[in-house]
Amino acid sequence: MAQEQVQELRLAQQQKLAQNITQQQLLLAQLTELPITQLTERINAEMDDNPALEVSAEDFPESTDAFEGGGETEDTEQQSEYEQEQRQSALDEALAAIGRDDEELPVYQHGANNTEEREEMVYGQSLSFYDQLKEQMSTADLSDEERPVMEYLIGSLDDDGLLRKPLHIISDELAIYQNINAGEDEIAAVLKKLQDFDPAGIGARSLQECLLLQIRRREPSRLRDLMERVVEEHFDLFTKKHWERLQQALELNDLQAETLIREMRRLNPKPGSAMGEVSGHSVQQITPDFIIDTQDDGTVTFTLNQGDIPELHVSQSFTDTLQEYQNNKEHMSRQMKEALLYTRKKVEAAQCFIEAVRMRRHTLFITMRAIIQWQHRYFEEGDEALLRPMILKDIAEKTGLDLSTISRVSNSKYAQTRWGTFPLRYFFNDSFVTAGGEELSTRKIKAVLRDIIEAEDKRKPLSDDALTKLLTEKGFPIARRTVAKYREQLGFPVSRLRR
Repeated sequence: MAQEQVQELRLAQQQKLAQNITQQQLLLAQLTELPITQLTERINAEMDDNPALEVSAEDFPESTDAFEGGGETEDTEQQSEYEQEQRQSALDEALAAIGRDDEELPVYQHGANNTEEREEMVYGQSLSFYDQLKEQMSTADLSDEERPVMEYLIGSLDDDGLLRKPLHIISDELAIYQNINAGEDEIAAVLKKLQDFDPAGIGARSLQECLLLQIRRREPSRLRDLMERVVEEHFDLFTKKHWERLQQALELNDLQAETLIREMRRLNPKPGSAMGEVSGHSVQQITPDFIIDTQDDGTVTFTLNQGDIPELHVSQSFTDTLQEYQNNKEHMSRQMKEALLYTRKKVEAAQCFIEAVRMRRHTLFITMRAIIQWQHRYFEEGDEALLRPMILKDIAEKTGLDLSTISRVSNSKYAQTRWGTFPLRYFFNDSFVTAGGEELSTRKIKAVLRDIIEAEDKRKPLSDDALTKLLTEKGFPIARRTVAKYREQLGFPVSRLRR
């Protein structure tokens, strides 16, 4: 009897949930969440840790000595110091040529003694930003008619010291709130006097005007003329840091261009921030990650604030060393193999970091573009009530990015607009769906509710029932309990406590 061989195959299914995230994804998530100031610190820390990561010398011409050579021997350090002294001497000699009538364009003043540490100026002020301006106003040559206009202009300045309200709106507000009839020409004349206050740049209506006001405070010189040309004729090249193209347009040599760029960087785009905010303690400055500009025709554009973030690249010496090791793999000693592993590790880390910084920039760009498209009417007019319902999910779907990525972009970042500087979360707005299925903006409902309460007769404040009825009449049919919730969120007590 033949024996039968039976082969039994058993299949077992096991369900296992696992989430894998690569180091590159983790790095990108970390960088995306950082605001511009912290990103700069993170880049500096990464450069200290990874010698294969370098900054292009063109980005920081005042610090090129720090990126040249690369050796760590005593001779190399002495040579670097000698080169720095030679370059300083050349700049000093060129500085002496300023104001001469010879045709060759000199390089311009620079030096450690002139370096302004603006953050230090924020601390220790005895008066607030607005009080300091009003103090200067008391000594200004103003007529009795101009004085209240000047005071209103000072109160209309943003925290950075710029005036982003159009003059025709200020004229209307003066008529409505102050009972002052002042035309745009009269307001412009008072604004011109405000722009003579300190610090230079106060009262400017745009970044371009702010820089020009500071430049024109300088003593007449070839430097001042050249800086004016940069702002008036080549502003786009300057803001986008196209230094080589700017140098070509102005026909400057390397040393002259380097000094000009250094002087331009000393201009303060936020003169109000240098005046402090409150007395007795330090103030944290807000650096916007996005600069949003609204033209008079309603066109909205924006740029990413790159701050002092340089262009990064992988060290050429590390790249050459890696190639040399790889070409001699067959004849490598153990020590050379270890050196190869170290070099490869550092080069790959540098490449990953550079890519993460690039991806962060792209992520921020498409997110802000989607927000502007969604809230375009708000950016046109600056009316908070025009903010449409918008949640993180809406922008995630519009950009194709993950919800968590949009959340990281929106955290700890600010946008500078014509109407002020706001945290990015400000533009997100919950919705309220009525019984009829209509979607209403909670921000708009709250704005209308605030207007109603502020306009009520303080001797007979409105109850929540009365507020509910008025809101319904204005097209916001919401429940009484919702009115009470929004009233509390706005900081208004119940009617009996508003007398």
